[in-house]
Amino acid sequence: MDVQLSLDELQDMFDAIPDVVFFIKDRQCRYTHVNNTLVKRLGVKSRDELVGKTALQVFPERLGSSYMSQDKRVLEGELIENQLELHLYANRTAGWCLTIKRPLTGGKGIGGLIGISRDLGRPDNRHSSFIRLQRALEHMQANYGLPLRVQALADIAGVSVAQLERLFKRVFQLSPQQLLTKLRIEEAMRLLQTEMNIAEIGQSCGFSDQSAFSRQFKATVGITPRDYRAMMR
Repeated sequence: MDVQLSLDELQDMFDAIPDVVFFIKDRQCRYTHVNNTLVKRLGVKSRDELVGKTALQVFPERLGSSYMSQDKRVLEGELIENQLELHLYANRTAGWCLTIKRPLTGGKGIGGLIGISRDLGRPDNRHSSFIRLQRALEHMQANYGLPLRVQALADIAGVSVAQLERLFKRVFQLSPQQLLTKLRIEEAMRLLQTEMNIAEIGQSCGFSDQSAFSRQFKATVGITPRDYRAMMR
C-alpha cells in the first residue's frame, strides 16, 4: 500500500495529541504548520498568528534566538534526537519535554525541518522495576552535586548498566544521565533566583566549572544562567 499523508493531514493528526507540540518550518525558519498545542501554549487565538513567523518573533528574545540557532543547525543537516529541554513561555510557565528535529529533504536538498516536543510524563510507578529504580533515583536526588557513575547507580538498583539504561527510559522516559541533568538544572534554576554567585551555583549543582554549567544550562533551558536570572527578575 503506497499511501502518503499530506503535511496538512499530518498537522490535523497532531492536533489530537495535547501533550505533543508539532511544527514544520521552511528554509527561513518560518512556521508553515503548527498544531493546536503550540497555539494554546503561546497564548494566541489561531495558528494563522504563528504561520509565517520565526521562533524569534513568537518567543521572548533570549529564547527565540536560541531556538533559531538550533533550527539553523538542523537545516544544515543535523539531527536532534530526544533532547531534554525545559520550555519557557511568555507567561513564564515551564515544562520539561523531549525534542526531536529533523531536516525535510526533497529533490533539491533540505527544504525545511519538522519537529515535535513531547511532554515528559509521570514515572510509571506500576512497572515491576519501579521500586529498585526508585532507590537509584533517591541516591541521585541526594547526591546530584557529586560525580555519579552509572555503574554505581546500577549497583544500587541491582541491575546491569544496560538494564539500568533500558529500565530508566521505560519508567522515567529518560536515561540516567538525562535525569541527573534534569535534577541539576532544576536546582540551578532555584538558586539563580537567589543572590548566590553563578560560579558557585554551577559547582554546587555538580558541574565541573562555570563554562560547563553555562553550556549545559543553555542547551537545556535555551538561555544562559545569567540571562535566566535576568529574565526571572
